[in-house]
This record gives sequence, structure tokens and C-alpha cells, in this order.
Amino acid sequence: MHEKGELLPHPQTAVSSSRARPLWASLVQVAAICILIKLLIFDTFAASRMRHNELESLAQCPQVEPLFPSQEGPALFKMDSYITSPKFLNDTVSRMAGAIQIPSESYDDLGPIGEDKRWEVMFDFAAYLEKTFPLIHSTLKLEKVNTHGLLYTWQGSNESLRPTVLMAHQDVVPVAQSTISQWTHPPYSGFFDGRYIWGRGSTDCKNNLIGILEAVELLIDANFAPERTLILSFGFDEECSGTQGADHLAKALVSRYGKDGAALIVDEGAGTITKWGSSFALPGVAEKGYIDVEIILRTPGGHSSIPPVHNGIGVMSELVTMIEANPYEPHLYSDNPFLGLLQCGAAHSPEFPSKIKKLLPSHSQHTCSKKDKLALEAAKDGDDIKYLFTTSAAPDVISGGVKSNALPERVRVLVNHRVNVGESPSYVKQKLTGLAEQLAGKYNLTVHAFNDEPETPRSITLNTAHILEIAPVTPTSVDGVTPYAVLSGTSRAVYGENLLVAPGIMTGNTDTRFYWDLTKHIFRYAPGWDPEDEGLEGIHTVDERLSISSHIKGVQWYSIFIRNMDQAKLE
Repeated sequence: MHEKGELLPHPQTAVSSSRARPLWASLVQVAAICILIKLLIFDTFAASRMRHNELESLAQCPQVEPLFPSQEGPALFKMDSYITSPKFLNDTVSRMAGAIQIPSESYDDLGPIGEDKRWEVMFDFAAYLEKTFPLIHSTLKLEKVNTHGLLYTWQGSNESLRPTVLMAHQDVVPVAQSTISQWTHPPYSGFFDGRYIWGRGSTDCKNNLIGILEAVELLIDANFAPERTLILSFGFDEECSGTQGADHLAKALVSRYGKDGAALIVDEGAGTITKWGSSFALPGVAEKGYIDVEIILRTPGGHSSIPPVHNGIGVMSELVTMIEANPYEPHLYSDNPFLGLLQCGAAHSPEFPSKIKKLLPSHSQHTCSKKDKLALEAAKDGDDIKYLFTTSAAPDVISGGVKSNALPERVRVLVNHRVNVGESPSYVKQKLTGLAEQLAGKYNLTVHAFNDEPETPRSITLNTAHILEIAPVTPTSVDGVTPYAVLSGTSRAVYGENLLVAPGIMTGNTDTRFYWDLTKHIFRYAPGWDPEDEGLEGIHTVDERLSISSHIKGVQWYSIFIRNMDQAKLE
């Protein structure tokens, strides 16, 4: 018993040892336990929150299943096979080259149709289409609107169905004579090098026009008979405002079918990009607004040998500098489609930026700060991204002075603005007025701001040269059978399920600005895509070219989309 007592601690000794333990050691132990519990709870909450955010992102960017036409038959099967054949490649190259070889240029200073001879090239282009697509011209009804507008109607068997409208424009941007020598191949040659067709209009947008007609010609040849009416509406002055072409065509269609009388419109627009490790088809569902502001500065003249410290050109230069030094802030309003693209990227893309992903759930258009953190972070990706959600201001035209020894009495600047979705042209007017008033106070000038008052000596006058409100945003719901769902399903049928479809936005404006009354479902979309040649190489400049692979995919898309729309029971 004694030996055992020596081996085991005495009860009183144990109590004595416990009392001797420092208080701080016990507190540290308790604190450690609390921290562990807190971390466990936080990790569980954070994981749950992250999972919730992921599910929420997926819900905000649902993807529809690939949509294939249900119409079958040997003729349609043969048609589908032909589009992917070497023979079709050769045939479509020939048709595209022929279209490019007709220089259907449109100019800002064109006179009235019938008087200005430069319009007459459109007769040549219409004749080329008639010769190249004989089945269309013997099957569809063709109306010539305001002489050169081409309005084709393929009447469907069910008049209760609202028609599908496909658009393109016949005209192209002029080629400056001084740049012709810089082209790899002549701008109106339609040269094919085995991969690209070169020439003005190859991507803007004779590819869409010829692609649409090729698809329809093939469907007629395959004995396809539409249930839903198909309309092809081709303007001829899109590159110089569309007032003679699209404006007249749109009015004719609204008069015939009524307000919201069409099921949807597909016109030229955004295409497909690879970003964040994913490929996104980006049908444009919105366009920014537009406002040109003319600024006229009147200052005293005199002999240039006795100049003031700042003459009219100097003062106007200061105002231009102020405009450039006070840019509009990036801001992502809730109805801007680019926000939808970010949500799609967060939900589906493996390389989506973590910082943007973190900012997305808490983003709100109603913030106490003037700074939109999400927009500012997204804008770091470059100006081509930033201006999808930022109002732009570009002083594009300036003139002043008439002689080298006379001080300028009148200086004029034209400032172009593309207005962010969620803002308005009136906001642009307000900002420019403030800058003008600031400068006027410095130089003792009077400001006439957007009030139609005549110019006066020593004054700054602001006028609206051209204005277009922000386009209505097209619905992008895929609940049920919707136009956006049909378009999305068609794109995924052509390119596979790895393709994601997200709403896009246009920084520029298309002919669809005249069609807002015809339908709420307007898509600005270039369906052809070559993953190895993304972007718009040479558009509006030297070496415009078209990937033949992209063009063939576009024809395939149109042929499937027309059939998918024909069978769609739209809600």
C-alpha cells in the first residue's frame, strides 16, 4: 500500500497544483476554444453563403438546351449536309465576292434619290441579288420601298402568327482613295485566299445579307413551306443614318402589321467572344443613346498682329480640354445587359475575376457613394469594355477662322456622345451646360444653352445637332418559349453546349432604331463565328475581311433559326 501511495498523486496535492495554475493560462484556453468555435461557425456560414451566391448566379444566367428543328425530310437533310460541304464553300465564296465587287457606298452628303447619281449603284446591287437568288425572286413578294429599300415577304400559312423579321443593309462605308494602296487585296476585289474573303462590306454587313438570302434560297429548294411569315428588310443607307432606307421600311411594316406586330427582329450586331475561359454569344438586346452637341463660341475679331492672350480658338481649346478632363463615370445600372454578362461569367466561367465576383452580390445601383465599385473594377479591362457602361464624349469636328491674319470670330466644335443605359441625353446637356458656364465666367461670356436663342457676340451657344434616346431593352427571359430562348437554343444547336449565351449591348446604333414600334424583341446579332478569328478585323477601315468558316456557320444558323421560329409556340 505504501508503494502504491508513492506512485499515485495524493488528492490534496492535485488540488494544490490546480490552485497554483495562473489565471491567464485558463483565459487563453477559453479564448482559443471560442475562436475555434467562431471559425467553425464562420466557415460553415461562408461556405453556405458562397453556395447561395453560386446558385443565385446560375439562376440569373440560365442556359437553354440546344434547339433543333422538328421538321424532317430527305430534302432538308440534304440541304443541311450541303451547307457543310466543299461545294457550298465554293458557291458561297462566289456569291460573296460578287456582292463585294459592287461598291454600294453611302455618303453623308447624298442628295435626293433620283437626283444624286451616287444612289444609282443600288440598282446594280438589287439586280445582282435578283440574278443570284432566282428562287427567292420567284417565290417571295418583293416590294421596293423609297426606290432602293428591299422588302421581301415569304407569306406563311398561319396569318395569326406574328412574322419573323431578318434585317441587313446593302450599303457600305466608302473607301478613302488615299488608303487603297494600304489594302492587302483591293477593297472591291472580293479576293479569296483560302480562308478569308477580302473587301469592303465583307463583315459590315453583306455577309449577313447574303447569308440570309442563301439560307432562304436553300429552304425554298428543299420545299420548306413556312407557317409563320418571314420578312427580309434590307435598308440602303445605314452607314449615313438610315433615314431614307430603314425609316421608310419600318413605317411600312408598322403600318401593315401594327404596333408590336412582329414576333422578333434580328439585325447586324454583336457576335461571339472568348473570355474568362468561356465562349459567349452576345446578342445585343440594347443600344446606348446618342447625342451630338454643337458648341459655337463667338469672340471679338481683329488683326492677328495684335492678339489677345486667348483668342476664340484658344478659349474653345480650353473648353475641349475641360470636356476631356471631366469624363463620365462608369456606372452599371440594373437594366444594363453587361451586368447580365458579368452574372453569366460568375456563374459559368472558370477564370472569372475573383474581385468582380466578390463585388457582384452586393452591387446596387442605389449607392451612397458616387463611385460604382463594380463598374470601376470591370472598366479596368479596357476602353472597349468600359464604354459598354459609360457615357462617352468625343469632340470629333472643329472649325474656326477664315484667314491667317484675322482673329477668329466664330469657332465651332461638334461633340459626339453615346449615352449609357440608365442615363439620358438630358444628363449630357446638363453637364455640358455646367462646363460652359464655368468657362463663360472666366472670360465674361454669355451662355445660350439648348434654348434656340440666336448667337450673340461674346457668347457660347449649345445646340443639339442629333439626338436618340436609349433603346428599349429587349426581354431576355427563357421561362417558356420566348424569342430570346429560341435565339439562344439555335446558337447552342449550331455551336454546342459549351457555348454560353448572355445578353449583349451595342455601343453604336443600327437600323433597328427605326423599328422600336414593330416589336419589343430586337436582337442585334452576328451569328457567324470562327473561334480562331474573333473580332471585327478591318471594319470601317483598311483590310476588312471575312472568315469563310464564320460565314458558313452564319448561313447554317439562319437556316435553323427560320425553322425554329416557324415551329415556336411563343408565349
